[in-house]
Amino acid sequence: MRKRRERSAARFVPLACLLAAPLLAGCMSAPSPLAPSIGGAVGAPHYGVQTGGVELPVSGKGFVRYRPQGPNHFGRPRLVSALVRISGELADESPGSPPLVIGDLSAKSGGKIPGHQSHRTGRDVDILFHFVTPRGARVTAPGFIHVEADGLARVPDNGDILRFDVEHEWRLVRKLVAAEELGVQFLFVSRTIEALLVEYALALGEPLELVLRAQSVMLQPGDSMPHDDHVHARIACSVEEAVEGCIGGGPYWEWLPPLPPPLPIDGAALAALVADDPGPELLPGLEPAPAAGPVITNPVGGAGTVVGAIPEVGE
Repeated sequence: MRKRRERSAARFVPLACLLAAPLLAGCMSAPSPLAPSIGGAVGAPHYGVQTGGVELPVSGKGFVRYRPQGPNHFGRPRLVSALVRISGELADESPGSPPLVIGDLSAKSGGKIPGHQSHRTGRDVDILFHFVTPRGARVTAPGFIHVEADGLARVPDNGDILRFDVEHEWRLVRKLVAAEELGVQFLFVSRTIEALLVEYALALGEPLELVLRAQSVMLQPGDSMPHDDHVHARIACSVEEAVEGCIGGGPYWEWLPPLPPPLPIDGAALAALVADDPGPELLPGLEPAPAAGPVITNPVGGAGTVVGAIPEVGE
């Protein structure tokens, strides 16, 4: 099954959408009393902040944090609750298996954190891979270990050889993709990892629609490391977040809940809105519309065409 990287099934949130929320605040760096409707996941994954983030516990049923005392484990409430739920389900399905090891999410208030270009709005999380020994014994992921094309990985600290646990990793991917409350937008992994997972799923006889969705969201990013040592999951903006300042940063898949219908924006009003601060970082080349300009349709979602694409920053 060949992946169509053009992702014809995806819908990109048009660039005009950027004007509906974050620019109402004059391209603010954070929500404020002057813009009380701006909140939650504000901005794009690589250029934004968050409010109301929930902290992932240090540990729980079926999971542990990779950095127990780290400060960057805050995410959108639905992301954190889904991680806790999925980890518990995996533990119930495989009693005695090692816990899922979860890396960084975002800072409490979002923004730039060390080691990441994205992870700024509470919609991103790193999850370490599952591994087994050459004899098949499952082990807790010792860290961010690079997996080769044959599925083997060498632990740098001691030279031990581990094997990518494709069975357990597929169970995780399947649950992430199937979680309706999450709305997974991307699972950043290397092409090697993607191939191993898709081949396993097809051999297992998984529903083709499920495999296609998983294959659609899996992507080796072209602007960061290949992600052959962990999966970087990103969730799409929810309907509520989309009207409160959340910018997609990628495709909005056709199987996700429909976003609000288009809203008319008068061209003159749009030009006046951005006159003081046009936001050149987000809107390069934007020119004010004439006073009697045409009405511009602003889908805060919906089946729009690609007016401007946000880079798919994968780290």
